[in-house]
Amino acid sequence: MTNLRYLQGPSKGRGSAPLNNTVRGIRATYETDPDVARAMLPQPLVGIERPEVFVQMVHVAMHVSEDRTVEIGALTTGINCTYEGNPGAYCFHMAMEGESVVTSGRERFGEPKKIADTTFVKNGDHVKATCTRHGITYFEIEGTIGEDTDKPLSFEEHIFCYKGMPSIETPGEFDGDVFLTRLNWEREYTLRKAMKGSITLRESAYDPLADIPVNKLVSMDYVEGSTKTSGNILRTVPGSFIADHWVGRMDDPVNVGVDAAAVVTEAA
Repeated sequence: MTNLRYLQGPSKGRGSAPLNNTVRGIRATYETDPDVARAMLPQPLVGIERPEVFVQMVHVAMHVSEDRTVEIGALTTGINCTYEGNPGAYCFHMAMEGESVVTSGRERFGEPKKIADTTFVKNGDHVKATCTRHGITYFEIEGTIGEDTDKPLSFEEHIFCYKGMPSIETPGEFDGDVFLTRLNWEREYTLRKAMKGSITLRESAYDPLADIPVNKLVSMDYVEGSTKTSGNILRTVPGSFIADHWVGRMDDPVNVGVDAAAVVTEAA
């Protein structure tokens, strides 16, 4: 009789150990509209003084095991914020190639991942990367690599996500606990250089990044090196903290959204 592979057999997998990755990519930060940034942050996360969006577009080689490496392109976007005084970013959108990396990240860590087509092209000192879903290239970042930057090559950064199971019977609620999670990304870059470039956000009803405008590009870097990624649960939260934000994980082209200024006024 053949083995039944819908049950977990002996595995050479990594278990709970951090995942080791080799990366090359572009990291950027831009200022956006203050009301938009405040409205985008679920409780209990707190916005920083200057409303900023963190963007990372990378090519990743994920070393899943000694004999298995998965290569993908990946876009991560977040609102810079703090939790209990500790800095990080609330991740509101992730898009990348490959069903397995999307579903595992959503189910295990609560990452808002979606399947996408990506490009990452480096031609000399010029780099251009794009992210496309439903035939729409809604995100594009490109620039020219310049001089070394004084930013650290080795550091750890934190990304905040929410993990929950939407209710079967009551839309807008959840079955069971909702968790605030934290991704722990340990960076070991061998190269980090400043860039001059631009970010282009195009209209998409499926992925409305264009609703979070690029008012001013604060920084842009080209990086190469390795990372270790892991995560943990910080606390449980009421489902109401994240319910209105949950739509960002779905493709809902009929969602008209809300007035960000009105959300901020109501919260105040």
